[in-house]
Amino acid sequence: MAGYAVAPGAAQVAPLLWTAAGTALCAGSANSFNQWIEVPYDAQMSRTRNRPLARHAIAPGHALGFGVMAGTLGVGALYVFVNPVAAGLGAANIALYAGVYTAMKRLTIANTWAGALVGAIPPVLGWAAASGGTLGPGAWVMGGILFAWQFPHFNSLAHTLRADYSKAGYRMMSVTRPRLNARVSLRYALLMFPLSAALPLLGICDPWFLLDSSLVNGFMAYCAYEFWKRPDAKHSRKLFFSSLVHLPVLLILIMAHKLIQERNNVKCLK
Repeated sequence: MAGYAVAPGAAQVAPLLWTAAGTALCAGSANSFNQWIEVPYDAQMSRTRNRPLARHAIAPGHALGFGVMAGTLGVGALYVFVNPVAAGLGAANIALYAGVYTAMKRLTIANTWAGALVGAIPPVLGWAAASGGTLGPGAWVMGGILFAWQFPHFNSLAHTLRADYSKAGYRMMSVTRPRLNARVSLRYALLMFPLSAALPLLGICDPWFLLDSSLVNGFMAYCAYEFWKRPDAKHSRKLFFSSLVHLPVLLILIMAHKLIQERNNVKCLK
């Protein structure tokens, strides 16, 4: 909901709740379709073999029915109670994750970029919900931050799980091109600096955000650099856990500095 909180305009409780509910339903739908499609492959991986479908705790037809119902309700709720742009983004999220990313995983390493695009949609959706469907430059920067973050986060995890992915036949960078996997992690960790700097330039955050965000981004970038220099299990785990801390801290800082910027703007008007 960071996109909703950062977008211009006064936050309203009802649209916020409908946005959260609709987004959650769309995410549940996409995950249901994904697991329904990947049952035979999930059963081969230690990380996923205990999923309900893989261990036959849920019938495939029930999972498919839930995915259809959740997607219909999620997109419908966003359309009726939020706005058509938010609904379109919710539908795109389902289609990209279940229809594009899931299929690409067994075909090409480009699946990681498709998956990152899926991860970039929620903050853009939140912005659209708060702004009445208008997507300004700030929406794309927020989406860009989530897009870039996916690579150090997922690539480090994929390195640890590369044996599992290979056994299930997935075409992951960590399996087919491990050096590229580490290099891409570092590349996108560094991209977090200019993306974060764009928020003060757009007047969304106050200038001090540049300092705070650089400290947070710097730590993850350092972990990504270490992983690039030594792409082993120790450094992949270090980068993965740094990414888990990095994102919530950065989003909290964005929201805090947005509030500071708004207060500064009010003072200037007095």
